[in-house]
Amino acid sequence: MSDPVLALDLGGTKIRAALVTGAGIDGGTRVSSTPRVERVATVATPAAEGAAAILDAALELAEQVRGGAVIRAVGISSAGVIDTARGAVTHATDALIGWAGTAIAPVVLERFAVPVSVLNDVHAHGLGEARFGVGHGRASLLLVAVGTGIGGCQVLDGSPVLGSRGAAGHIGHLAAPGAEGVPCPCGRTGHLEGLASGPGIVRLARRLGADPALADGHALARAARDGDRTACEAYRIAGVATGRTVGGLLNVLDAEVVALTGGVSEAESLWRDAVSEGIAHDAMDVVADTPVLAARAGNHAALLGAAARAEDALRAS
Repeated sequence: MSDPVLALDLGGTKIRAALVTGAGIDGGTRVSSTPRVERVATVATPAAEGAAAILDAALELAEQVRGGAVIRAVGISSAGVIDTARGAVTHATDALIGWAGTAIAPVVLERFAVPVSVLNDVHAHGLGEARFGVGHGRASLLLVAVGTGIGGCQVLDGSPVLGSRGAAGHIGHLAAPGAEGVPCPCGRTGHLEGLASGPGIVRLARRLGADPALADGHALARAARDGDRTACEAYRIAGVATGRTVGGLLNVLDAEVVALTGGVSEAESLWRDAVSEGIAHDAMDVVADTPVLAARAGNHAALLGAAARAEDALRAS
């Protein structure tokens, strides 16, 4: 067994780290065995304290997880748009104060003196799901992550499509029916994320006249499960809009499988049925029967994707 990769996942609310073995490609084919994920640890992200504090917290957690182990590389999944060549954040939201412009890889390289790879967190999640989840053994996958925000990743032949600027996959910032005039976190209006993300559905329910006590996604989901008509209608509208976006993407990308993930994707069948309705509305007949499945790579998907990216970079060097 080769030395492990130290994997880090830098998110808006928490930082996770683990030692991962066996996440790379062997001999040009996808790894068939399940990789080993060990010493998983988590710490809250000091998101309001700036980039230096975030990196310090990540390095401290990484040192704790490494212990005395010899590592062959560090693979990092990070929020924000990532310049993978430099291992730097080019754009980020205010969820992480001062994160835009942060050069992650040089700091980590200085600490650990091994090769460092940095990937956007949704791209890492998509890669992990393609290798070790519903995409295993398939040539292409479209990951759709619906939670606090809405993101996505297309994976072709085991590699995430990053785009020329690292910004590919921003599904939440496509125009969506029903979102006209609805503010989006990006500062524009009319985008899917403003309508159909977790916070977007809560705001939608308020516009529909929901009880003000339903102040967060958990409370709204419980109300929908209990049959609250307004909560159910909010999930239906959001689900249809999400499905129509996925259907349009299938028309463009013709992915072999779609994986749904994120907190909203774990909602009851009402939302899922609405997504199916939306896909059927927009997807052409030739792609209408594309499997749309719940992601199954689990909580470690982004760590697995970050480790896989690092392993692949080693193999290519």
